Amino acid sequence: MARYQIILAYDGTHFLGSQRQAASRTVQSELEKALHKLGWDEKTVTLAGRTDTGTHASGQVAAFDLDWGHGLADLHKALNAHLPLDMAVREVKVAADAFHPRFDASSRRYRYRLFCTSVRDPLRERYAWRVWPIVTDLTPLASIWLGTHDFAAFGTPPRTEGSTMRTVLSAEWQNHGDEWTFDIQANAFLYRMVRRLVYAQVAVGQAKLPAETLEWALEKSPASARELREEAQSRIPAGLAPASGLALVEVCYDNLV
Repeated sequence: MARYQIILAYDGTHFLGSQRQAASRTVQSELEKALHKLGWDEKTVTLAGRTDTGTHASGQVAAFDLDWGHGLADLHKALNAHLPLDMAVREVKVAADAFHPRFDASSRRYRYRLFCTSVRDPLRERYAWRVWPIVTDLTPLASIWLGTHDFAAFGTPPRTEGSTMRTVLSAEWQNHGDEWTFDIQANAFLYRMVRRLVYAQVAVGQAKLPAETLEWALEKSPASARELREEAQSRIPAGLAPASGLALVEVCYDNLV
């Protein structure tokens, strides 16, 4: 019996998120089905984090214990042979017995893609947000998020009354033609935080919101996160960037070999 760490990629279009739910197709449930066909008899696999319905991944991390009498390459092939076509294991390795993909993670990196055109594009909209009217330069907005801030205006904590303080390690917008890509890495993220950040920045890029309002939302020190969210709702356009443009691209483990 050994603990294995795998990196998963998946097209989230037809998954009701990553975490197992009763009578629903999820990333976790499909992975566990594949493992059962390999003789796995544990109760659950662990994931590095949840992804929303429709959100994709190229770097989701999962861990499980398995009594496997063959090599890593054989396990890699066997898993992919039993997984559906919208999922794939990219890498397999043996992990420490105590490894936990969520609690041992030091940071995560997400990527959001959008493009600007007035006409729908079915070949791109599965993996990106079509935005119109066109946005102006989004590049300067990325630096607003760097550092440790209270992001209560841009998401909710995974636990009730949990901290909304997060540290953003890097953030960058890149532009290629009519496409924009937002990369952001943080020690942790609030629920729907990246999609909310993208939506607010697009509002700035479309001249619907001054950039100073984003800075205000990070600098504000209300009596509670709820007060900040309520005040922010009157100043920042409500909404979320579609899940289809978001992908979890990397989970980092700084203290592990």
